[in-house]
Amino acid sequence: MPLIKLSKLERRRLTIFFTCLIVSMGAWSFFALSSHYVYQIKTPIRYIHTPRKQAFRPLQADTINLQIEGTGWQVLFSEIRIMSQSYVDVDMKDLDDQGYLVLAEQTKYINRQLGTSQKVVHVHPDTLFFDLSKGFVKKVPVQLIQSLTFNHQYGIADKIQIKPAFVTLIGSSEDLESIHVCQTETLRVQGVNHSIATRVPIRPPLKTNVGIQPLWVEVQVPVDEFTEKVVEVPLKVLNSSIFDEVKLFPKKVKITFLTALDKYGQIDSEFFEASVDLDKWRQNGYKQLPVILSRFPDYCKLVQLEPQNVDFIINK
Repeated sequence: MPLIKLSKLERRRLTIFFTCLIVSMGAWSFFALSSHYVYQIKTPIRYIHTPRKQAFRPLQADTINLQIEGTGWQVLFSEIRIMSQSYVDVDMKDLDDQGYLVLAEQTKYINRQLGTSQKVVHVHPDTLFFDLSKGFVKKVPVQLIQSLTFNHQYGIADKIQIKPAFVTLIGSSEDLESIHVCQTETLRVQGVNHSIATRVPIRPPLKTNVGIQPLWVEVQVPVDEFTEKVVEVPLKVLNSSIFDEVKLFPKKVKITFLTALDKYGQIDSEFFEASVDLDKWRQNGYKQLPVILSRFPDYCKLVQLEPQNVDFIINK
């Protein structure tokens, strides 16, 4: 296919045309971004200063819409910051006996939480309604339900963080008596090879007349690559006080385990404890004593314990 050949003059004109086009687009963008706009962001809410002597149940969703005014520049550079706001606090100290809260009166308080140069001009809904009744308040721990599959040699490297670790239940004493823990909805992620930070909803209680706050929690699952390590640990003899001497063969066991890379240099034999129990011999007549791992670091994975049984000689 033949190429279009342009003369020197035509190339010059074409260059001038595209230069003017780019300059005009830049000027238009500058003026557009300098104008003021009102846009909407949906964000979850969290109730604070909740009534202590009353049970309350929100009669609307746990999210609100914020109408925010700002220039295009502020929208461009500050929207990400607002979107990263995990939640907006709603103060319930002014909740009256009629069971409603005028959210429009907390606009200044919400603006202080966002901490941006943009301004919240309207909140929808502007009024929150609650079902109030005399009831009891109970705090219970949150249990994360998770179904995680990891890439090869990856796993949970430390304690899972749940914030808040407790939720507040509000209801009758009979309904709250049987509830001791609140579970989350199942966190499902496949092919995990990095740490997880996400928000997980709380699974509603089976009793529908029990209120719960908050309705979700922040979950952080530390994930790291695991590698193999071997330590030798001396054996301890339990229940041997009535004997003069107990000899074990061998005296140490070799523990092979997987540990996270960032903890590889920290974990040594002091983190483990292995023992044998002479009551096993007295009660069952064992010819060899089974090795018991009585202390093993959290979030390490046992690969091999060698030997699993040891010979012994007792001098009475």
